[in-house]
Amino acid sequence: MTLAKIVYASMTGNTEEIADIVAEAFEDLELEVEIDECTQVDAADFEEADICVVATYTYGDGDLPDEIVDFYEDLQEIDLSGKIFGVCGSGDTFYDDFCKSVDDFEAVFTEIGAKKGADSVKVDLAAEEDDIQRLEEFAKKLATAAE
Repeated sequence: MTLAKIVYASMTGNTEEIADIVAEAFEDLELEVEIDECTQVDAADFEEADICVVATYTYGDGDLPDEIVDFYEDLQEIDLSGKIFGVCGSGDTFYDDFCKSVDDFEAVFTEIGAKKGADSVKVDLAAEEDDIQRLEEFAKKLATAAE
């Protein structure tokens, strides 16, 4: 069975909700799903997964959340060649660097050999109905890429 591992960072609950939406979409596609908050896992745990997903918010002016910095740095040290990845997250369009943390994680996944399975999904604050549809499509594309 295909294993999708989702790691998230969330302060207000918006990004945790985004991660939950993606997890439910994977479950509907009959994938095995593991979902963890970023301080509870090691980046190396992605080595066991077929699909690697990070859901993160962006703090302030384009900064990674403090709680995911260690995970981000550790991720740069592993080899995920052949793994499928996807990144999603929340931000606030008020800021110039909207969802920059999503872009930062996408760049790292590419550097460590993972294959992008779907375009990143960026959500302005909380997920609305159209965002939910985009997140469900994101999960479907990742699942298809892992087949």
